[in-house]
Amino acid sequence: EIYLKAPYNRGEEIKKIAEKIKETSFKEYISELDIDVLEATMTVKLDHQKMELVDATPDKLIKILQKGVKGVEFKASGDVIVAKSTSKDEPLKEIYRLKEKIKDVYINGVKGIKMVLPVKRGDEFLIVTAGTNLKKILEIEGVDTTRTVTNDIYEIEAVLGIEAARQAIINEVNKVLDNQGIDIDVRHIMLVSDTMTMSGHMLGISRYGIVKEKPSVLARASFETPLKHIFNAAIVGETDYLNSVIENVMLNQPVPLGTGLPKIIVKHPGAKKVAKKVEVET
Repeated sequence: EIYLKAPYNRGEEIKKIAEKIKETSFKEYISELDIDVLEATMTVKLDHQKMELVDATPDKLIKILQKGVKGVEFKASGDVIVAKSTSKDEPLKEIYRLKEKIKDVYINGVKGIKMVLPVKRGDEFLIVTAGTNLKKILEIEGVDTTRTVTNDIYEIEAVLGIEAARQAIINEVNKVLDNQGIDIDVRHIMLVSDTMTMSGHMLGISRYGIVKEKPSVLARASFETPLKHIFNAAIVGETDYLNSVIENVMLNQPVPLGTGLPKIIVKHPGAKKVAKKVEVET
């Protein structure tokens, strides 16, 4: 979700801004494409309306095409581009290869943003995208960097850091639960997000994530693939000191938690007087 600052969020230029953000290839600017077999040339008629949205011109497109496709000569005439191969190989064969290759040449927009949809929420417009490239989006003029978000947690970690990734996990889990009408104390979600990020980088709740990082052999074996963990630990002579809860539960023995004090100690102003009175009576 890309939030915009005023006046960009008022809707007047929202479609134009969205089109500039979307990753576009040359095929999206093609209105017609013809191949002249005799001359071994390719003629491309451009979509004028599409070009106006992103302030593109035939000359600009030719400069981009020349960088993206080598061994081809391009000429512009109005909204028409003529391409001819300069390769020494069979020119007709090369022009058919060029027909497929030229369509995928990157022209403009933010790479990774495949689709854009302007949406009105309340009094402002924002842009919802399919695909993500947070770093490049935040560099665009007019983008509200304090509210623009992505649901790619790993990208948030790479761009904004582990604390931002932790908060993103909380936000995304809350969003899913709210949509289902489930109310859970946020502290439970915070515990999950803290566990996933406490090492300084993102770890999934899986055998290759948090479980893999556990120092205890039995704790790792209790999640999935127990034989694999036990065999690997036996090969390297790993020792399990049974310091946490799960290992002691598995072995049916007391968990090493708490003070271990056998009696209750109470500090009370009248406790000494009571003790003396008891001694005298006895």
